Amino acid sequence: MTVSAAQGALVGVRPCRIVLAKPGLDGHDRGIKIVARALRDAGMEVIYLGLRQTPEQVVTAAVHEDADAIGLSVLSGAHMTLFPRVLELLAAHRARDIVVFGGGIIPSDDAAELERMGVARIFTPGTPISEIVQWVRDHVPRASKP
Repeated sequence: MTVSAAQGALVGVRPCRIVLAKPGLDGHDRGIKIVARALRDAGMEVIYLGLRQTPEQVVTAAVHEDADAIGLSVLSGAHMTLFPRVLELLAAHRARDIVVFGGGIIPSDDAAELERMGVARIFTPGTPISEIVQWVRDHVPRASKP
């Protein structure tokens, strides 16, 4: 039996909770809004923090919201600064169990380095939304049951 997010709330089962954010000065948010909608439609609880968030704001929100994952969108070229800082802050908060994934204009060499550092997955432009949703279901706790 599958339980929807609304039904889960009635029986005390919390759905997968994902914090999404646009860290840094990047102002292009169409893609992350599409991802947010798709994850919500798949039965996940999404907290979209919006534009121009600091890594500190993102991690504080994720810890406060008891998030299962953080999804970051970085199109500004600051990915090698922002993603590692989020990972560092999660470690400082003893919250390494929060899965970090993201996307943006990120060269494959940088994506491989970010994954080596602990980012679970980097999605690049053109990735089908269904692939992102399926990856979240397969790799984030509580997300496997829509």
